[in-house]
Amino acid sequence: MSSSSRIVAVDQFRGFAVLLMVLANYLGGIRVVPAWLKHAPDVGLTVADLIAPFFIFAIGLTYGLSARRRMQTAGKAKTVQHFLVRFFALIGIGSLISAGEILFEIDHATVNWGVLQTLGVAGLVSLPVIGWSWRRRLGVGVVLLAGYQILLDHGWRAKVLALPHGGLYGALGWAALLILATVLADGFHGEESGRARLLGLAGLALVAGLLLAAWIPVSKNRISASYVLVSLGASGVLFSGFAWWAQRWQQRLELLAAWGENPLLLYVLHFF
Repeated sequence: MSSSSRIVAVDQFRGFAVLLMVLANYLGGIRVVPAWLKHAPDVGLTVADLIAPFFIFAIGLTYGLSARRRMQTAGKAKTVQHFLVRFFALIGIGSLISAGEILFEIDHATVNWGVLQTLGVAGLVSLPVIGWSWRRRLGVGVVLLAGYQILLDHGWRAKVLALPHGGLYGALGWAALLILATVLADGFHGEESGRARLLGLAGLALVAGLLLAAWIPVSKNRISASYVLVSLGASGVLFSGFAWWAQRWQQRLELLAAWGENPLLLYVLHFF
């Protein structure tokens, strides 16, 4: 698979996630829309519950690759500075948007926390390990996810459920998802058979999440460990489809790719 097809696939996947987010935000307020197109109230999984993981996975697809390239050309210090600025900027922009939602009483918002803050904090938590080998990142991701689940079951659940996307507490679960996504991304970027390897790893994550669901309920609101693994696997399987399209047909889905190249701009514009 050529590097160009990989980039196109990432853009198209990210653009698809933007499209789903806009639709979900709009359809969520329409009464006649069926429940499976809206977020589950707590335990359960719907199409809408997979949108945030798609964004996290899209970041993971390029995060490690970009960090390694920057370290080679600009050095570790400037690389860390670059990502610190990027993730703190996401937190800042998200805070402004959340403040606007509260000020104008959009969707009865009362908490200054949104998806951009979640992405920013997850990026910051994962930054210290982004340069590590995939094996060490896999270990960190699994330990972080297990630790978060333990805290969730022993005192954090009410705090996580009280805040959009779990607030600062839930960001640890999202960070585990991001770190694990970078592991799958390394498999994809590694060699010519990267798409098959990614699909296999995504399948393993999906099966592990479904098995874990017998003990830990799947819940986007809790960012439960089973939800993280199921959504990680689903994201990998879906992205494999975009990668297959880019390789097989050598075609660029212009609208999705354009959205994927400017996700932050389109996310902000969709509020208007």
